[in-house]
Amino acid sequence: MNLCMHSAFASQPNSELLWNRAQHIALGVAGTTSKVTATQLVHSLADSDETSQFQRYPGDEIVVKVQNVLKNHRNSSEEEIEKALDQCELELSDDLVVDVVNRNPSDWQPAYMFFKYVRREGGYSPGSDVYNEILDALGRARRFEELIQVFDEMSERKGLVNERTYGILLNRYAAAHKVEESIEVFNRRNEFGLRDDSVAFQGLLMWLCRYKHVEDAETLFQSKKNEFGFDIKAWNIILNGWCVLGNVHEAKRFWKDIIASNCKPDSVTGGTFINALTKKGKLGTAMKLFRAMWEKGCNPDTVTCNCVIDALCFKKRIPEALEVFREMSKRGCLPNVTTYNTLIKHLCKIQRMEKVYELLDEMDLMKGNCLPNDRTYVFLLKSLRKPEEVPKVLERMEQNGCKMNGDIYNLMLKMYMKWGCEERVRYTWDDMEKNGMGPDQRSYTIMIHGLYEKGRLENALSYFNEMRSKGMVMEPPTEILVNTLNIKLKEKEENRAKWESQKRMSR
Repeated sequence: MNLCMHSAFASQPNSELLWNRAQHIALGVAGTTSKVTATQLVHSLADSDETSQFQRYPGDEIVVKVQNVLKNHRNSSEEEIEKALDQCELELSDDLVVDVVNRNPSDWQPAYMFFKYVRREGGYSPGSDVYNEILDALGRARRFEELIQVFDEMSERKGLVNERTYGILLNRYAAAHKVEESIEVFNRRNEFGLRDDSVAFQGLLMWLCRYKHVEDAETLFQSKKNEFGFDIKAWNIILNGWCVLGNVHEAKRFWKDIIASNCKPDSVTGGTFINALTKKGKLGTAMKLFRAMWEKGCNPDTVTCNCVIDALCFKKRIPEALEVFREMSKRGCLPNVTTYNTLIKHLCKIQRMEKVYELLDEMDLMKGNCLPNDRTYVFLLKSLRKPEEVPKVLERMEQNGCKMNGDIYNLMLKMYMKWGCEERVRYTWDDMEKNGMGPDQRSYTIMIHGLYEKGRLENALSYFNEMRSKGMVMEPPTEILVNTLNIKLKEKEENRAKWESQKRMSR
């Protein structure tokens, strides 16, 4: 397999890879460790800017009250802040503090003010969750002086530093391009009571590559590979990093290093190249590598097969795409809803509707992760040519338990506007509003552009004014259109006034 895969890639002139492939590799990294450690690693690699999950403290009104106190006393002394917070008569807990810290993730000051207050309070001692969240907030804001102070304090208390802490520090240091600090955190794991292992090391490589420090990651990998072994997962992380950077020369060199090593490339290794090649339009080379993997028993995974199917369809090689699709199941690589959606999207574009509905019936039979989803029905709706065809698709959608969402409502608005079905436009708008799914910025944009194209300038301006009154921000094309609309309305009004003036004079 090595020789086949090597020859397949040797001729490739370029390589480019989106970072979402790295998430696939990260899950492979976590899969080699114990259940607890794997969960911790995936947690640490997650995007910690997402804060919508922090709604667990029942006293929401208390959190809001604390936030208002902190904002109103932003420039006050610590003594004044302490007095104001004392009046809230808080029953401190980790849940409460974490909730306060995460209410404004982009504003580190109120979070840090509250943290300093709670750690001075008697009878309460912040736990790991609190320290981790404040470290994340400070790191996100690049407040590393304060971060170090908090981390030193946390380290002095035994048992608080955990894998989540480690992940946060790596993420924030690497994001700030503080490579040496990231490596130092890894080298100090034993001091924190954390075990040095290949999973932790791969997490460090992952974050360095995530923020484009691939050369540093490879240098570190080469210096430590004897210590942590020749794990293909570490090789894949570095390879993926070079592909993401688009550095073909380094990617080819590193590929040859993998071939020459004692480490056998796996499906992720090949999939990384195939993704890069297809996204760069090098489908011929990608297919050579893809076929070589199948022939040598290193079966590509579903992600890679989906990528190949999409690339073949894009090049209008749909029979070949269907061949790959049928071959997947025979080789133990089960399709998923993305596989079917990829085929349906391209088949709808060329109006191969008989084949589309054949695939839909197959999805219904397969069930599980093959059931049609909202994207399936978006592709179906986009393929329609008459308004009378819409109810049939929506009925099938309802039967499959797939609910309406904002994207589908907006698509229907756009379609009915194009077809000139005013009554259905109004019904869709009202139904969307009744179900709490809009109208949103996109809804207003559709109405403004659609009415403008039909010459109904006053109506378009009315929707624009309503949109602006709701505090929605216009996209640049809409702003240009509205400016043109105002100019036309002004000219229309001037012409009307001129005509009325001439009419009066003629009398």
